[in-house]
Amino acid sequence: MSFVRCAAAYAVHVYTASGALCALAALGPITRHDSRTAFLWLSLAVIIDASDGALARLVRVREHAPLIDGARLDDIVDYLTYVLVPVLLLLEAGMFPAGWGALAASAVLLASALGFARRDAKSADHFFTGFPSYWNVVALYLVAFEWSPFTNMLVVSLFVVLVFVPIGYVYPSQIPTLRLLTVAWCAVWGIQVLAIIWALPDVSRTLLWSSLAFPVYYGTLSIVLHTHRPRIHRSGAC
Repeated sequence: MSFVRCAAAYAVHVYTASGALCALAALGPITRHDSRTAFLWLSLAVIIDASDGALARLVRVREHAPLIDGARLDDIVDYLTYVLVPVLLLLEAGMFPAGWGALAASAVLLASALGFARRDAKSADHFFTGFPSYWNVVALYLVAFEWSPFTNMLVVSLFVVLVFVPIGYVYPSQIPTLRLLTVAWCAVWGIQVLAIIWALPDVSRTLLWSSLAFPVYYGTLSIVLHTHRPRIHRSGAC
């Protein structure tokens, strides 16, 4: 294999790993209670996560950079940017009832760690098993809506439970049906999310509520498609 191909392949792994730097960069704003800047860094991490797969396939990283396990690297970075940092943000922002923050954070961290470690976390037919730890999204809506700490606790508890419910959640770009609609709507929703982040802390309620249309669609579509999956792909084992 040529030096150029090897260098390109390892460069993609470095690109994936740079998501961890976004997690680090978000910590400072979190301690300063600057949620907007923290979420902007987390958004950059999402962009990296959404684009590194295509780059990896383009340069054939498995063939030209075999010493690095790209899937494991991706999981490590995702745990930082989708789970740990968003939870720290919620804790630092005082989003939970007094005395309950550590318990809520611990539940999220433990549930997500177990979720990431599932052998069937990502199925062969392109589904995530259980709620795929989109805690960055959950954190954004809790911060933007400014609900009561008790309501925040209920919302977080619900999603912690959903991590263990073996429903298949679709990859937006790899679903077997309605792919074009889903990808296009996801892109529009991404723009709405950036608008919400930029407007923090005074976000239009119209923007917030309208932006929930895609998550509702995503969850509904996932449940419908899950029920039509071949039984061999469904997970329910203890």
